[in-house]
Amino acid sequence: MASALGPPRVPKPKGVAPSHYYESFLEKKGPRDQGYKKFWAGLQGLTICFYNSNRDFQPLEKLDLRTFVKLTDSIPQLSSRDSGIHLTLVLRTQEVKFKVESLESREMWKGFILTVVELRVPFNLTLLPGHLYMMAEVLAKEEARRASEVPSCFMKVSRLEAQLLLERYPECGNLLLRPSGDGTEGGVSVTTRQMLNGAPVVRHYKVKPEGAKYVIDVEDPFPCASLDAVVNYFVSHTKRALVPFLLEEDYEKVLGYVEADKENGESLWVAPSAPGPDSVTPASVPKLPPPVPASSQDKLPPLPPLPPLPIEDENYITPIEDTPSVDYVNQDVISGSQPAVLKPKKLGKLPVKPPKPPISPKPEPKAINSVPARKLIGSSAQALFLATRLGDVTAELEEKLQKRRALEH
Repeated sequence: MASALGPPRVPKPKGVAPSHYYESFLEKKGPRDQGYKKFWAGLQGLTICFYNSNRDFQPLEKLDLRTFVKLTDSIPQLSSRDSGIHLTLVLRTQEVKFKVESLESREMWKGFILTVVELRVPFNLTLLPGHLYMMAEVLAKEEARRASEVPSCFMKVSRLEAQLLLERYPECGNLLLRPSGDGTEGGVSVTTRQMLNGAPVVRHYKVKPEGAKYVIDVEDPFPCASLDAVVNYFVSHTKRALVPFLLEEDYEKVLGYVEADKENGESLWVAPSAPGPDSVTPASVPKLPPPVPASSQDKLPPLPPLPPLPIEDENYITPIEDTPSVDYVNQDVISGSQPAVLKPKKLGKLPVKPPKPPISPKPEPKAINSVPARKLIGSSAQALFLATRLGDVTAELEEKLQKRRALEH
């Protein structure tokens, strides 16, 4: 049961950093989570750290409250049987739902979060005097912590560079701290950029150091204990229209390196852990065979197999009508009625000469005419005799051609 000095303290887990302002069990449900997960949670500065059930020193997850937007009390849906007490934390980049054990625990979490975010103790919550005293202590610790550190929106850039950053990355914020351009030691300036009817409005404000404090140089000068308090002043006095600039840096997810190719000397980008279409991985890609010589590359592909030779028992004869008429320069021709058995290799050696005037062919031999030729088809012995006779005629013609060529020379 809670006393006037505050709720009973939960035993601190082993290994958890002692700088936590508030600690308790908390069930969290992110935008991609299917259900609530129970953690041991601790508020450390502007960070909520979540630990596993073993309460290890290293947190499993962190929530950065520098992107804080608002806190709301959530009511479960009517169809849900969940009777727990819920709380929703809205950040600039996500919305996280919490489920706490009691109404008192919910008010405590809300109070500590608003204290470290707004740097003031909230008096509009249902809190006991002991709770308010604890939050006043947290406020003093948070102010001392921020006085010793530089805000995340502070960047060592010039006036023009600050304007370009705010213009190029509007999604990262519209308020930026930078060193003062007048050379004042320890002085800073505030650059803001907002849109008014589609036109950008850029403003610069001077912050002068006075001892351990900073004074915002406006019509009604306002002293601040730290640079973080300066940022908080601009955010709170503009109804959160100004958002501290937080540039998100891009980091690679895959380890890669440059490797020289021994064959062609070119450099390649190698990513062993996650090979892509443009990267070469020696472990996953087999070695290429040695290069083929140019002489073997010029060879033509193998020709298709020749058709099978005709069977010896089958007799083939050229039709009389399809036999072409050939004129020979020695005035000796073969009758069209005879099946022509020529040797293209020997005839191909004849020199090309201009054709002479046509000479009337000799009368066909009576022994061989069309009628006996047709009768010889049925007899294989007669066909063999006819082929031998035609071979003798071809040899005789070749001999005459050689004699005629000798006489011409």
